[in-house]
Amino acid sequence: MPNNRVTTGVALSLLAGAAGAEESAEELAKKLSNPVAAMISLPLQFNYDEEMGPARDGSRITLNIQPVAPFNFNDQWTVISRTILPVIDQTNIVPASGNQTGIGDITQSLFFSPKRPGPGGLIWGAGPAFLIPTGSEDELSAKKWAIGPTLVMLKQEKTLTVGMLANHLWSVAGDDDRIDISSTFFQPFLTHTTRTAWTYGINAESSYDWKAGQWSVPINLTIAKMQKIGGKPMSITGGVRYWAESPDNGPHGWGARFAWTFLFPK
Repeated sequence: MPNNRVTTGVALSLLAGAAGAEESAEELAKKLSNPVAAMISLPLQFNYDEEMGPARDGSRITLNIQPVAPFNFNDQWTVISRTILPVIDQTNIVPASGNQTGIGDITQSLFFSPKRPGPGGLIWGAGPAFLIPTGSEDELSAKKWAIGPTLVMLKQEKTLTVGMLANHLWSVAGDDDRIDISSTFFQPFLTHTTRTAWTYGINAESSYDWKAGQWSVPINLTIAKMQKIGGKPMSITGGVRYWAESPDNGPHGWGARFAWTFLFPK
């Protein structure tokens, strides 16, 4: 879950210490399982994938910098900004391509979410998503601007969080020599949080490329622990991922995921 939090200044950071003391580690861990929780956080997510390229000898390390920040829209609604900025180091992804290191394309999402859960405790948010061609190398960018809708729905009951995150992106501008984008992302997720603030999770970050007619389906199994370091709440995550489906040039087999998430609760 995917996942997909920034500070807005020193004042918020100073307030976070006092506010964090009012919420238990278990409560913070459950909030972190909610993509539209009204909480500023900054996840740094490392992914390692291999068996890439025609000869299956390529590999990729990706650091996803994923700030999330809520903004008050009015008395009933909150806007949650979720950004994904990938920093990539990859080798032998395509023949004779060698190594590339740099930033990839940014995915920016804005969710309009009710401040109170709906019937049956349903929590949801919807809004626009954007792909911004910020890639520093040709091999790290689609060279296309894209836009589309995004939606998240979940329910939290006792120790469980179950939900899904989805979007669809269509290219609207960019390099005419690059293939147009029409891509659907769908991420079902399930987490279990214990009283001691351990969180066990599973998700499938599925995407379908409608132009190529290809699926990419990594299944992620993770364990996270919420704790305080220097009085500040932080979540540390480790896990494995298995590519159940992937294009010929994409990752195959097993990979790994690690994450450090800094929290700034109100």
